[in-house]
Amino acid sequence: IGYLESFSRSLGFVSGLPGAKAGELLIFEDGQEGIVYGLKENIAEVLMINTEGLRVGEKVTRTGEDFKIPVSTKLLGRIINPLCQSLDGKGMIKEEEKRNIWAKAPSFIEREKITEPLETGVMMVDLLVPIGYGQRELVIGDAKTGKTSFLLQAIVSQAKKKNICVYVSIGKKDVAIKMVENYLASQNALSNTIIVHTTPDDPLTLLYLAPFSGMTIAEYFRDKGNQVLIVFDDLTTHAKVWREISLLLKRTPGRDCYPGDIFFVHASLLERAGNLKGKEKNVSITALP
Repeated sequence: IGYLESFSRSLGFVSGLPGAKAGELLIFEDGQEGIVYGLKENIAEVLMINTEGLRVGEKVTRTGEDFKIPVSTKLLGRIINPLCQSLDGKGMIKEEEKRNIWAKAPSFIEREKITEPLETGVMMVDLLVPIGYGQRELVIGDAKTGKTSFLLQAIVSQAKKKNICVYVSIGKKDVAIKMVENYLASQNALSNTIIVHTTPDDPLTLLYLAPFSGMTIAEYFRDKGNQVLIVFDDLTTHAKVWREISLLLKRTPGRDCYPGDIFFVHASLLERAGNLKGKEKNVSITALP
């Protein structure tokens, strides 16, 4: 059993847990959960999922298991947080299995060449920048230039083909997500879409987990034989959250105060998308960050 030495924002510092490993789930005395992020000589750095009622000196125990989220086909058409809990007031979601949020990217041998075009429904893009199933294509531009509306059109286009779409909102206001939900519902695309939503007021840990959670859900549907389109809106906010966590952990800041591993964090996330050999046909996750 370890003890909580101190905590600030969504980070806890725990002593006395020899053998703890990165990504492991810890349980606190009052039932709060945390994920081991970093390990120093005598202290484990823990990302806290919730900090309500947390006290210094509290007992902490290891679970020996990686952090997992519950996934199921019942997620379709729902708005959820990164822990797969309902945010739309339509009741609880029945879980079918639990998946490790830090899954490894598929190996080179499992991948197939990208040959099948993915139509976004925006003619200029389909003509000038053809995207294929399994591709990772960055959507970049200044604020208010229509990136989100383009991505929503791509989701509608794919949902009408009965492909699964995952929309990950990182630090967006509830109003913005309501507009996304209403637009997708008006286009009859909501039943094939899952919205993973976090607000600017959520704990840092939830904001950090959002894209990994979305990718884990996408992998679940891909393994069921579906083509999946995942949209991250947006990874700039995710990088800012990651910078905040890193500075609180006293990591060395690099360019623009971003830690050097921000590239690794995003590369290892997007590397999980791709076109894979399936049993009968190729299955893919297309990522549009």
